[in-house]
Amino acid sequence: MKAHAHLTVELDAAGRSVVRTLRSAAPLTLVPVRGEPVVHLVGSAASPLGGDELTLTVRVGPGACLTLAGIAATVALPGPHGEESHTTVHIELGEEATVAYLPEPTVITRRARHESLLTVTLAEGARLHMRETVVLGRAGEAGGDLTTALHVTRAGRPVLRQSLAVTRELLMGRRVVATALCTNDMSETASGEWWSRTRLAAGGTLTTALADDAVTAARRLGATCRQGTCSTLPRS
Repeated sequence: MKAHAHLTVELDAAGRSVVRTLRSAAPLTLVPVRGEPVVHLVGSAASPLGGDELTLTVRVGPGACLTLAGIAATVALPGPHGEESHTTVHIELGEEATVAYLPEPTVITRRARHESLLTVTLAEGARLHMRETVVLGRAGEAGGDLTTALHVTRAGRPVLRQSLAVTRELLMGRRVVATALCTNDMSETASGEWWSRTRLAAGGTLTTALADDAVTAARRLGATCRQGTCSTLPRS
């Protein structure tokens, strides 16, 4: 299955953030919340399945605000012939735009092979908060293979380029890795039990937490990184 969904948010004449373009493509279904700059990302079919190629393109205009949030976990399933599935998300922010990208956890089931790519382009003054949680396997199940890449630039300059091949060995025996990127966070580098926060040279912080379950991982992130919707993120 190949699917490409599109979302565009801009300011209207009254200065409110409104959805200008919303085109779902099953299994990527976009559901806006009436009267709010919030769109829910809903998986309308079992996906990603081995061989699937899913793409989401998001553009947020200058000064506009968007919270793009999931409502249920994504479960990556193996294909009948061992094919790899691919999910690509492109997010483009105009000047002074704000985006909170908050998908629910992705579960990599046994024998699944999945590749995830997130690219973000920030204009000057734009703010991003994103959270990603990966769970290796369902309860009592060994996880499959996952490769993730996160590429973020601001005005053509690199903010973060990170690629990971996620395995139990990489996670030191834990099942869950959660990361949060906060481009407006000025907190210093710090670490604690199964979490660390790194201050980025180009501004912002990257926080990583390991845990045996997604709830614990989210709690560790919440204690160490400024989180929230686009309307609550500080403008620093």
